[in-house]
Amino acid sequence: MYIHLGENISVSDKNVLGIFDLENTTIGKGTKAFLDRATAEGRVVNVSMEMPKSFIICSEKGREVVYISQISVATLRKRAKTLF
Repeated sequence: MYIHLGENISVSDKNVLGIFDLENTTIGKGTKAFLDRATAEGRVVNVSMEMPKSFIICSEKGREVVYISQISVATLRKRAKTLF
């Protein structure tokens, strides 16, 4: 099954490694460093033209891709739970 992340982007629920709140997690140095490195390596996909609320880490073709979404973590979790 697929989870809609925003705009025209959906990902397979089997590829989702984690769903994180952008505001709360980017306070930590480790998370900020991870996101900075992913951005520098071109592994970040912004799927929103609005204020981002979450980021989703997925495994795609053997590499991690980070999606930045305007959809809240709570909504994404509800979408994922309806799949099971």
